[in-house]
Amino acid sequence: MGLRYLRRFQSRACLKPPAQRAAPTRPVEIDSSNGRMLQSIISDPTGQKTSMGPIAIRDALVVDADQDLKDLLVSILKPGVWAIRYVRTNREALQAAKDKAFELIITSEKTSCREDVELLRKIHLQRPHTRLIILANETTPTDVIAAMREHAFSLFSKPFSPEQLGNMIQLAIEVPCWDDGIEVRSATPEWIRLEVRCQVRTADRLLQFMKEIAELPEAEREEVGMAFREILLNAMEHGGGLDPNNYVEVEYVRARRMISCRITDPGTGFTLDEISHAAVANPPDDPIRHAKVRKELGLRPGGFGILLAQRLVDQVIYSQDGNAVLLIKYLDQPQTSALASLNSAS
Repeated sequence: MGLRYLRRFQSRACLKPPAQRAAPTRPVEIDSSNGRMLQSIISDPTGQKTSMGPIAIRDALVVDADQDLKDLLVSILKPGVWAIRYVRTNREALQAAKDKAFELIITSEKTSCREDVELLRKIHLQRPHTRLIILANETTPTDVIAAMREHAFSLFSKPFSPEQLGNMIQLAIEVPCWDDGIEVRSATPEWIRLEVRCQVRTADRLLQFMKEIAELPEAEREEVGMAFREILLNAMEHGGGLDPNNYVEVEYVRARRMISCRITDPGTGFTLDEISHAAVANPPDDPIRHAKVRKELGLRPGGFGILLAQRLVDQVIYSQDGNAVLLIKYLDQPQTSALASLNSAS
């Protein structure tokens, strides 16, 4: 059995949520310096304090956090539920992760992405399902590929939005049983092939990785990312049925003057004539017809994905069967042609 299929088998086995540790329902003190399990003290009806024994606390490990990150974490990882342990270096983090299991680990912005990927690799040798979010001062496409190969939960390079990081942390702690769901089939900085599980949370994680890979101006990166997410979710929902046992294929190519992304779903496909529930099929004289169709079919509000993608990138091309779509974004053209440059050089 190949490694990819073994990992997928393990992923499916992990989809059934395990028994969760009960969140504390009584006041509990938290020692944030070492994440120890402490005792809950309550008062009985007579006013006497009674020890109820240790309460299970969810543990997080954070490397060299500044005050802004600490404030963000406290707002998400609620005291009484989470114990946050802060360490200064990756070496200390590795030793702490060997000594006990942490549900979430966040690295320091001051270490390189390469150092953090190596930390993740060593941790996963003993604790393969650890959720680790890499924070880095800067990254390269090669760094991002390495992080995906080692199954980082997410990666953010500066400058990044605290809100987006907060959303990713929230996503990480809400997953009952985490397995990666993003499989790197082959990858170079210019050409990446992935298999991605049909889950919304996996799509959101992949989008962050793709934003880090795409070396584009901020505005264009957001536009391409939004188009990519819309088409990816369409593929997962309509082609894969949002079934975590199904995967979509994603192929990203970065050329000198073009970025393309091909998304292929496991479904039977469609034609534009068959999707009257999508805004792209609306006639010019009835721009909201699809909303009526969706209501009649009992579908959630929406249907703007294809139309939005067509507005955000230069081309959206569907295959004959309709289960594969190609997004193309052209980059700025050079001021002079290559032939003119050769002539001037001679």
